[in-house]
Amino acid sequence: MLKRNTRFWYGSGGFSIVDMLATMAIIATIAAIAIPTLSNSVENQRLGIELRAVEREIQLARLNAVSTNRPIRVRFNCPSTGYYRRVELIGNRDTPSQGDDADNQGARRCSTTYYPYPAADRDPLTRPNNDGPLMQVNPKVVFTSTQTLEFWPNGTVHVPPTNGSLGQWPAVAGTPVNLLLTKGSTTRSITVNGIGKMQIQ
Repeated sequence: MLKRNTRFWYGSGGFSIVDMLATMAIIATIAAIAIPTLSNSVENQRLGIELRAVEREIQLARLNAVSTNRPIRVRFNCPSTGYYRRVELIGNRDTPSQGDDADNQGARRCSTTYYPYPAADRDPLTRPNNDGPLMQVNPKVVFTSTQTLEFWPNGTVHVPPTNGSLGQWPAVAGTPVNLLLTKGSTTRSITVNGIGKMQIQ
């Protein structure tokens, strides 16, 4: 039944404080369950974006090697953590130049100061001509497992020799190369086999 006073109408029913507290408790419980799930979803999405960007750069390296008839390498954490770059091999695959083949000089090879992008000219006598831009993953994403990849003009993939010797790099054999990227507690991978087929997992 409605009663009237001088200012406004009001009813005899309504929500009690207990009803409101119970409702707020239910909302808080649902939020506590949903927020971590939503956070993990955003984390996975950002990591997926970075994975696809790295995969595209690896694909470009393989295409460049085939189209230019030149070996192309993809270096990771180069020149510093979180950066990666595709670079044309200086010298040739049997006798790479010291700067390309020695791991302790790899960071200089990724430097845009020493090797700008785009190249100053396309003269085959003044290599490199096919270096890519310096790329960087999101600062919250890190490479947790990497290996320099070398693509040959026939599309095959090669990796540094395990004994550290100079010269031609061996082809990827039965086990594909596994590149790992991590964001927070989530890790995903890009696998690359010996014929250049790639898969994101």
